[in-house]
Amino acid sequence: MDKDSQGLLDSSLMASGTASRSEDEESLAGQKRASSQALGTIPKRRSSSRFIKRKKFDDELVESSLAKSSTRAKGASGVEPGRCSGSEPSSSEKKKVSKAPSTPVPPSPAPTPGLTKRVKKSKQPLQVTKDLGRWKPADDLLLVNAVLQTNDLTSVHLGVKFSCRFTLREVQERWYALLYDPVISKLACQAMRQLHPEAIAAIQSKALFSKAEEQLLSKVGSTSQPTLETFQDLLHRHPDAFYLARTAKALQAHWQLMKQYYLLEDQTVQPLPKGDQVLNFSDAEDLIDDSKLKDMRDEVLEHELTVADRRQKREIRQLEQELHKWQVLVDSITGMSSPDFDNQTLAVLRGRMVRYLMRSREITLGRATKDNQIDVDLSLEGPAWKISRKQGVIKLKNNGDFFIANEGRRPIYIDGRPVLCGSKWRLSNNSVVEIASLRFVFLINQDLIALIRAEAAKITPQ
Repeated sequence: MDKDSQGLLDSSLMASGTASRSEDEESLAGQKRASSQALGTIPKRRSSSRFIKRKKFDDELVESSLAKSSTRAKGASGVEPGRCSGSEPSSSEKKKVSKAPSTPVPPSPAPTPGLTKRVKKSKQPLQVTKDLGRWKPADDLLLVNAVLQTNDLTSVHLGVKFSCRFTLREVQERWYALLYDPVISKLACQAMRQLHPEAIAAIQSKALFSKAEEQLLSKVGSTSQPTLETFQDLLHRHPDAFYLARTAKALQAHWQLMKQYYLLEDQTVQPLPKGDQVLNFSDAEDLIDDSKLKDMRDEVLEHELTVADRRQKREIRQLEQELHKWQVLVDSITGMSSPDFDNQTLAVLRGRMVRYLMRSREITLGRATKDNQIDVDLSLEGPAWKISRKQGVIKLKNNGDFFIANEGRRPIYIDGRPVLCGSKWRLSNNSVVEIASLRFVFLINQDLIALIRAEAAKITPQ
């Protein structure tokens, strides 16, 4: 009986608990409806809470992984105490857990400030390296050494030779960035520390001379002949004044440069003469004694000149040997005026574009190639791919008559009459010569031919 009564008590308590919960839920729902009606808002439409899968970007993957790890840590810390107490979730709690996913999931919490700082730190060096691509570590070291020596950015811009050409404004901005920008200065210092010791020594040897160093060097007399020991002694006597990378040889070279520009203490620059008698360059050149000047002979240059002279003389000799082969001259035609014959031109073969001057008793007509050189190249007049390489020969007889002989495959037309291969035909003045659709007019120098005929008539009786 006790067991049955205990079971009835438990069931009645559970029923009363569920009834009270349902009443509470109904009252809460009624309050929400009343508030929405009072405000005049429409209740939200119920939507599905299913998650639509899509591809995540890299930053979302990072944030979701960080959020999951944080939630896991929180869940582990919150659940373990309950488990240790030995309590198990009831059936109503299980139902609540099963119903919980139906409510919209709140957005994942934003990552902590420490994590965002880490991401920013990883991105900043990339931007810095993009902006500082022109400035190399060697340039930064040169800039730092030069500014420490001179304390003048203008002198640094004029006197230091960087890896590329920088303007004065760029030099100033870089120096201010090295001073006041912690990111740039840190990166520059790291890059300068990674330089090779030999590269650092070479950069330090190019450091500009300070005013104190030049003042000490100017005290060395210009008339004296200082040696390396003199400048080494100067380095030992003033170790604080000179830069740490200075050597006796570097001091001697700079002293010679100062002497050249009259910057030593015992040197004075001669003032320009006042008045109209100003010494110009030509007057100074006249005052120079040529006998005192040394005759510096350049053997390599003289050898090149002799070789070039020998080559030019060889070319002149070859041209002189080829003069007798130049039997035909080609001139461009301007207008339709009659040709002016000279004492050496026997006849002219005149075309539409050019004219060929015949200056020997026999010339060959055809198409010139690398292996075949002829007197009259008909390709200068027009398309000559149908013309043979040796199309014909024009000869002058002793009696003053011109004949043309066809030695090509295609016929030659003289005043419309064909001259076949192996045949000859007499040419008269103003004869029309047609060779593969190229037309020419054959003009004879009558005065010169009359003289040739007269001489031939004198010789024949004898």
